[in-house]
Parts: sequence; structure tokens; C-alpha cells
Amino acid sequence: MNKEIKEKIIKVCNDKIAKKGENVGLSFYAFFKNKNDNPKLLMEVAKWWIEKHQLDHFEKAVKIKKMIQKSK
Repeated sequence: MNKEIKEKIIKVCNDKIAKKGENVGLSFYAFFKNKNDNPKLLMEVAKWWIEKHQLDHFEKAVKIKKMIQKSK
């Protein structure tokens, strides 16, 4: 994944954690608008989430944030 989407994922995770606490869960859809305006990037993140890491539909934001930070 490119640097921009990684930064966005971390920002979304930080925002969700700040608003709802350490136990908040999210799906990879949380990083995109409701409108599918970048299907290639959506599929890239979906493959990272589903195929590469075999994550559940909803995962803890703190877990995703740590995984992204390690992948930089």
C-alpha cells in the first residue's frame, strides 16, 4: 500500500480510538467514502486485510494501527 493510504488508515484509527476508546472495531471500509471512487485502492486494502492477513471483517483499531506502523 502507498504511503498516503497508510497515513489515512492511521489517522482513521486514531480518530476512532479517540472517540470510542481502545476497544473500538472497524472494517477496511472505514478508510473509504461510501462512494466507490477508487476501486483499485479499495481492492488493494481489501487484499491486504483479507488475503494477506486473513483478518475478520471487524478488527480492533489499535491492532490495525500497529500492523500499519510495522509495515512502513
